[in-house]
Amino acid sequence: MGRPYVFITRKLPDDIVAPLYDKYDVNMWPHEHLAVPRDVLFKEANQAEALITMLSDRIDEELLKQSVKLRVIANVAVGYDNIDVETATKRGIIVCNTPDVLTETTADLTFALLLTTARRLIEAAEFIKEGKWKSWSPLLLAGTDVHHKTIGIVGMGKIGQAVAQRAKGFHMRVLYYNRSRNIEAERALDATYCSFDELLEQADFVVCLAPLTNETYQLFNSRAFMKMKSSAIFINVGRGAVVDEEALYEALIHERIAGAGLDVFAQEPIRSDHPLLQLPNVVALPHIGSATKETRYAMMQLCCRNVIAVLEGRKPYTAIQSQ
Repeated sequence: MGRPYVFITRKLPDDIVAPLYDKYDVNMWPHEHLAVPRDVLFKEANQAEALITMLSDRIDEELLKQSVKLRVIANVAVGYDNIDVETATKRGIIVCNTPDVLTETTADLTFALLLTTARRLIEAAEFIKEGKWKSWSPLLLAGTDVHHKTIGIVGMGKIGQAVAQRAKGFHMRVLYYNRSRNIEAERALDATYCSFDELLEQADFVVCLAPLTNETYQLFNSRAFMKMKSSAIFINVGRGAVVDEEALYEALIHERIAGAGLDVFAQEPIRSDHPLLQLPNVVALPHIGSATKETRYAMMQLCCRNVIAVLEGRKPYTAIQSQ
């Protein structure tokens, strides 16, 4: 009987995948920055017992139904909206993600994006590089304060709580909206639970960390942006499709809100001529919420450990349960 076959959909560091090479037949898409084509993914999934996938890989019902040998999918992300978990579970395929290991790193990026947008740091850096700085001026590139303001966090999971901890260091009032109350977070962080509308109306910074579900799809629409303060800044490090990007663009150009910091988009990679990217009050990042070497290595290692556990007949470390 041959060794189990594992396919990895993106080039990962050799030292990370070494434990898999010791035990299994492994094939890895040879490109680090180029997604595996759909036809190649289908071909590989058809013969693989394990897949290590990226958030950009669409693992849908069509692919899963022809993946007759597949036993485990390890997704290099905490989110898994790219995978049809229900179909996988029905077919006996275990789906794993990478929670916890990226919490603090993603919270760091979230707060950095908030600060960058509020203080217009990208604009300021480009201003000086372009030779436009001629003299000090009282309101030159004046942004808005973060300290002692109100932050509204939509999605008070572990990352949301870590963001709230950082906000407390800036003496911010913390509001949050979640599908269920988190009493422990309220006590530990002096956070106040409120309705979605109340959060929008009161927050100076609205931070979206919500997962993509049927309920959150385009949660931030025209109505939501109309509810926000005209001085408010919107930050999204959750999922791009939680936002109606056309509505966000309209809110920005008509000054219904003051700015936006975005790490995620409805279509990724976002095209360079997208209307949002043309606005000076938008800070756009290429989905780098968890992108530190330490954290990305930890995520990849956890995926490998999950694959080994399942293929050895043991319980995986971070399996996702179908809802």
